Amino acid sequence: MSEILLALLAGLLVGVIFSAVKLPLPAPPVLSGIIGIVGIYLGGQLYQWILKSFFS
Repeated sequence: MSEILLALLAGLLVGVIFSAVKLPLPAPPVLSGIIGIVGIYLGGQLYQWILKSFFS
């Protein structure tokens, strides 16, 4: 749980700094960013499943 709060705090800090300096936020559009994160997570889970199913 503390990792989640630290990640949120770091994201808020980066957002404030980038907005103060008038730079675009270093993040993809909301929906495509969320889908990308889900895809990365599912890919990692699929890799672990393949290793467990076929190589153990």
